[in-house]
Amino acid sequence: MADTDRDLLPEGLEDRLPAAAAAAGRVTRALLDVMDSHGFDRVQPPSIEFEKSMASRMAGVQPRRMFRFVDPASLRTLALRSDITVQVGRIAATGLGGAPRPLRLCYAGQVLTIKGDGLDPTRERLQVGAELIGSDSVAAAGELVAMGIEALRAAGASGISVDFTLPDLVDTLAGVDGRGALPLDADKIEAVRRELDAKDAGGLVAAGGEAYLPLLTAIGPFDQAIERLAAIDAGGALAGRIKALREIAARVGGAARLTLDPSERHGFEYQSWFGFTIYAEGLPGALGRGGSYSILGRAAGEEEPAIGFSLYPDALIDALAAAERPRDTLFLPLGHDGEQAARLRAIGWRTVAAVCDNCDPVRLGCTHRLEGGEAVAL
Repeated sequence: MADTDRDLLPEGLEDRLPAAAAAAGRVTRALLDVMDSHGFDRVQPPSIEFEKSMASRMAGVQPRRMFRFVDPASLRTLALRSDITVQVGRIAATGLGGAPRPLRLCYAGQVLTIKGDGLDPTRERLQVGAELIGSDSVAAAGELVAMGIEALRAAGASGISVDFTLPDLVDTLAGVDGRGALPLDADKIEAVRRELDAKDAGGLVAAGGEAYLPLLTAIGPFDQAIERLAAIDAGGALAGRIKALREIAARVGGAARLTLDPSERHGFEYQSWFGFTIYAEGLPGALGRGGSYSILGRAAGEEEPAIGFSLYPDALIDALAAAERPRDTLFLPLGHDGEQAARLRAIGWRTVAAVCDNCDPVRLGCTHRLEGGEAVAL
C-alpha cells in the first residue's frame, strides 16, 4: 500500500500555488503601499513569542486559540501568533515606547489558530493591518476607516461596505454599578450582550434585558439606523457615541456603503467604544475588522489608547487569482543573447530560458518566442 500521509497537509492549511502566490504578493504590496503613503511605518514581529506576552498585553485575547509548546531553551511556554495586533502593541510599549505619539505602524504576516472560525475550517490566514497608537479620537477613527477602504480598493476589491458597531454598548447603557440609563445587574450583562449579538428577542427578555429590545430596530443602512438609535437614546447616554459615528460616516463619504449594527460583538473581543467590519461585493465573509482598544504600557496598570484594523484578504486573493489572465512570457532558446534578454526584462518582459533542446515553450506557459532579436507570438 502506498504511503500517502507524507503528502497530506493538516486540516485548515493549504499551499498557495503560483497564480495565488503571485496574487497574494500583489495584494499585500498594494495594501502596504497605501498604508505607507499615509505615514504608517512597517514592523515585522516574530511568528513565535512567549505565551504570557501575547495573552496579557490586551484584554479579550484568547490563549486557547493559540498553538502552544514549551521552549527547550527557556522552559517557558511559547505560542504561535494568532493575531499580530497584540505584537504591535508590545512593540509600541517597549522598543518604540519613547517614540512620538500618535505612533503609526503597519504589518503583514501569517497567523495561525488551533481551529477555524465557525463553518470556515481555515487555520492559517494572511493578516495585513495598521495601528494608530496614542489616540482613539474620532479623527483617528475616521482616518483608519477611510484608509482601510482606500487600501482594499487599491488591492482590487470593489463594492466595499462598512458596518459600524459600538462594542461597549451594553456597558455604557448599564452604567457603573448598574446605575446607567438602562440598569443591569452585573451578572446579567454578559447574557444581555450575547443575546443582543444573536438578535434573539426572546433570549434577550429571558436574560433580563427587555429594556434593550428597541436596540434590535437600530440595524441597517446607516442614515436610517442612526436616526432610530438616536430616538431610542432618550436619556442621552449614547449622545457622544452617536455624534462620533456621524462624524466618521461623514469622513468616509461615498467611498463605501455604510450600515450600522450597534450591538454586534462577534470579532470584537478587545475593542472599546468603536468597531467596524469591512465587506466587499462578491467575496464571502468579512475582509477585515477594526476599532478602538487599549494596550498595556511599560508601567503596571498603565494603558494607552489605540485604534486600528486588521484585514484578512485571502478571499480577495483567491478571487483575483481565479480571474487572472496568463501573463505574456517570452521563451528564450538555447544560446540566446544574455544581454539582449536582460534588456527585454528591463522593459517589462517576463522570460523563460530553455535548459534543454526539447523544451517546449507552449507547455512551459510562454506566449512569445525570441527569434532574430524580436518577440514573436506563439
